[in-house]
Amino acid sequence: MTMPLPSLPDRDLIHARLPLIFPEGTPNRNYCVRDISARTIYVMLYIGAVEGTDIWLRPDQVTRMTDAQADLVDDNARDAWRDASMKRSKTEIPGRWYAVNTRESIRDETLRDGLVPTGAVVVRRDVPTTSSKPRYALARDFAALFADTLLDLEAVAEIDTWRRDNLNPGALARVQMLRRGAASGGGGVLITFPSGETRRMAFGPSAQISKAVIEQFAPRFLKHPGVVALSDSERKMIARDDELCRAIGLEVEANRNLPDIILVDLGPASPVLVFVEVVATDGPVSETRKRALTDLAAQAGFAPDDLVFVTAYRDRAASAFRKTVAELAPGSHAWFISEPDMLMSLGENGSLTLSR
Repeated sequence: MTMPLPSLPDRDLIHARLPLIFPEGTPNRNYCVRDISARTIYVMLYIGAVEGTDIWLRPDQVTRMTDAQADLVDDNARDAWRDASMKRSKTEIPGRWYAVNTRESIRDETLRDGLVPTGAVVVRRDVPTTSSKPRYALARDFAALFADTLLDLEAVAEIDTWRRDNLNPGALARVQMLRRGAASGGGGVLITFPSGETRRMAFGPSAQISKAVIEQFAPRFLKHPGVVALSDSERKMIARDDELCRAIGLEVEANRNLPDIILVDLGPASPVLVFVEVVATDGPVSETRKRALTDLAAQAGFAPDDLVFVTAYRDRAASAFRKTVAELAPGSHAWFISEPDMLMSLGENGSLTLSR
């Protein structure tokens, strides 16, 4: 007796739920939430490739799907297409979703590096890696998250349960750190300086990263941290500690192309100046930027050995990091809200260290 096929949700519903299932901080999140992932999941449901059915997907089946075929949702049409899509054919497929060679990115990115490590997709282990036989199916509990009978509140509860059961502790920790960094007050983002003083910035992704730099990065990596200056890009203003500026001899002026944040570590015998660029979209500490900031510090009497350059991001998997990582200057650091105890260093002429 043929097992009945699973009900088919609307393709837009799959696409809308994926970002809820895989929140920011999920490793390789982009591979899990983009359109090609939603379509891969749809094809798996279409053919019935769900754990326990002994029906499996081959990546090139996703490339062969068309809008016209996807709209044929009766079981006979789905069974017939599943069988036909497994047969070799040189006939052109009008309106196919993807080019033939896209099967490789579906296999390597969407499945191997995205949905499989999170437990969303299971892999048939009795098929050799060199075989062309189908080997992928949706995990049963993951497939259930796309039931169109789930109301919004029910879906949220089911998604929370799935995440707790399937995302590993490291991934869950990254998600929680990002959520904490996004917390804000009603009038913007309230930032508490090491001195206990508070400043409020206009709400936005840059402000959230700035808050994390001052409240999480500074006490982790500096012995005696202080905030010299904090710029608010939206309002084009700088909040500065004039007393601290005078103490270290740094003249802070808004029109001198300052970085987003200037920290100082008063712990070492010779104070260390930490220039931080906050990257929500672009603007890292590039080689050009590093030279300009070095010149600025030199005017206040700071030697190059007393300078540290940091580019701060939300997460290593975020598009902002992937977009700008090639621009990071040698001799600088990268820091991420989602992994606050880690620091990525681009060494130059020896090791780079902060006082802690």
